[in-house]
Amino acid sequence: MIDRSAATKYPLLLVHGMGFRDRKHYCYWGRTAKLLERHGARVFFGGQDSSGSVESNARCVKRSLLAALEETGAEKVNILAHSKGGLEARYIITRLGCADKVASLTTLATPHHGSVTVDRLMGLVPQSVIKAGCKPIDLWFALLGDKSPDTYAAICAFRTADAERFNIETPDMPGIFYQSYGFVMRSAFSDTLMWLSNLTVGYFEGANDGLLPPRAVKWTNYRGTYTGIDKRGISHFDETDFRRRRLSDRLRGKPNEIGVIPEFYLRIVKRLKKSGF
Repeated sequence: MIDRSAATKYPLLLVHGMGFRDRKHYCYWGRTAKLLERHGARVFFGGQDSSGSVESNARCVKRSLLAALEETGAEKVNILAHSKGGLEARYIITRLGCADKVASLTTLATPHHGSVTVDRLMGLVPQSVIKAGCKPIDLWFALLGDKSPDTYAAICAFRTADAERFNIETPDMPGIFYQSYGFVMRSAFSDTLMWLSNLTVGYFEGANDGLLPPRAVKWTNYRGTYTGIDKRGISHFDETDFRRRRLSDRLRGKPNEIGVIPEFYLRIVKRLKKSGF
């Protein structure tokens, strides 16, 4: 029997965060897309640059959205966006005329309110030095396939003043279902790639996922802060199944438990289907 438990009315558009691309051989979303497809979902990807500005990346995502609609014949899409990708999704909805083409937006660890840590760190160095330091990073991402890399603009999107201005200029649109999720690590040493950033953000802002605290990511219909089960917690890399590994086998039946990240996304999509999206 064919499993259609994730066969939503509208196709899914997965929008990645900063620093990565939608690569075929090592997908940003780990095992998630394939699991959703096995359960009947139609899955598409944002296809934006690794390190582009919100505005530039949003135009790329819009093209991917329109292509998904053309391929499926659907009227709308459900967007699931991680980290900075959530800002780009909000931008295309509110400022690129796509409000009538989006049924729902789910953001995960998106810096809706910016990062105090980024404010503090950028305040320690002259902006001219930061811009100069971003140039070789732009070159690197261009070599990897970015069309319009702009690392400085991408970083600035995380500043609290920029986030506040963005929120004023990019409000939620009526007729679209919005929801958001947050995550935190339980220990800085539970993720070898994010221990230093977790300690740094923790110094300025408290508990975080190695990049952002819950305060920064709360948006419309906040579904809670997920901390995992064991001492490890959930890091910014874990949130998209980047490492493709189980977080814990010791599920205790509590609402905010996550043992396997792809199954967490499957639950989200099943709820979207149940709600008629």
